[in-house]
Amino acid sequence: MEIKKLERKLLLTNCLIVDFEKSDFVRADILIENGIIKEVKANIEVDNNFKKIDLKGFVVSPGFIDVHVHFREPGYENAETLESGARAAVSGGFTQVCCMPNTEPPIDTQEGVKFVYEKSENLPVYIYPIAAITKRRAGSELTEMVELAKVGAVAFSDDGNYVQNPLVMRYAMEYSKLVDKPIVEHAEDELLKDNGVMNESFVSTRLGLKGNPYIAEEIAVYRDLALARFTGARIHIAHVTTARSVDLIRKAKKEGVKVTAEVTPHHLTLTDSYMENFDANGKIAPPLRSEEDVEALVEGLKDGTIDVIATDHAPHPIETKETTINEASSGIIGLESAFGLIMTNLVHKRNLPLIEILKKITINPAKIFGLRIPEVKRGVQANLTVFDPDEWWIFSRKTIYSKSYNTPFLGYEFLGRVKQVITKGYRVIV
Repeated sequence: MEIKKLERKLLLTNCLIVDFEKSDFVRADILIENGIIKEVKANIEVDNNFKKIDLKGFVVSPGFIDVHVHFREPGYENAETLESGARAAVSGGFTQVCCMPNTEPPIDTQEGVKFVYEKSENLPVYIYPIAAITKRRAGSELTEMVELAKVGAVAFSDDGNYVQNPLVMRYAMEYSKLVDKPIVEHAEDELLKDNGVMNESFVSTRLGLKGNPYIAEEIAVYRDLALARFTGARIHIAHVTTARSVDLIRKAKKEGVKVTAEVTPHHLTLTDSYMENFDANGKIAPPLRSEEDVEALVEGLKDGTIDVIATDHAPHPIETKETTINEASSGIIGLESAFGLIMTNLVHKRNLPLIEILKKITINPAKIFGLRIPEVKRGVQANLTVFDPDEWWIFSRKTIYSKSYNTPFLGYEFLGRVKQVITKGYRVIV
């Protein structure tokens, strides 16, 4: 991967451009000067001062967005840093990401929010902090949510922890309404989860591993939907995994509850049968579920119940994965493999419309989290992801730019690959 300063004068020719307004693809050239799109039309003529790049055969999309990443800084820089996370993100086509607050110290103060912005200012990806709901993410005392929003927190979450106390969550939702920011809930009731390490099923019983039942998620989702209905707040359910959760969210949307939801590429791809390998790279929270759950998640994407695809990129040092399932950390990296999984599993295999899938990693998350709306039109900053929808490639250690490589997808062959990214005054050749 090569990260270089964006040419002052650049012409992209023969582009197949994603046009969400028309729900179609448009063939045109893109003229960029000083990082701003100056023209989008066919057959643009320029002088020799412009660098020309022929993108025939490639698709040009608004820059991808991931609203659920863990960049571990401060506190766990042995797993990831803002810099290494940014490299992982841009290699996967992502130009904007939202990082979760489960750092050390947690992002629960104005200083913590400012730290993320200041440390990432010169990185090739826009990194937005999601601040904690409660101090120390302990679930008891609310953070100064209004003050955190003033300095740039785009949402609030105790991700990694469930806000177990419903009264605390009620108050959090009421404060979130004051600043019109979503609450992002990690929906796993801790008492019902009871330290389970994989989905509770016949598989867990056969393997002798403690199960984490689907009801732990569904009761959490049900409670938070009820609180959102009561308070009128915006709730975003992170990494949905069960069929019943999808049904609950679908019904709540029809009733007017301000709920949005996300799903991860790995929950759309793998089932709990993966754990038969006793590979700790399959240990995640919430866990991999059943085939029926996977089908329900796909259906939720199709009908709009699930608004966003997010990676839950969760790097861990290899020694925390090369151990027993019970002792291993939960989580996998996802930024570099996400687009390959999305294209291979959803677009090529399941024939989901590419335009609709791209919305779930571009304009949908931007609108929900109040980020830069990614557009390919005149007068806006160039924020583009270029990909080849038909290139086969193998996901390997060489294609990982994260500091960690905890993933079950090493060796997978993907169809669809990011080729270039233009963002923040950089041009990245992947």
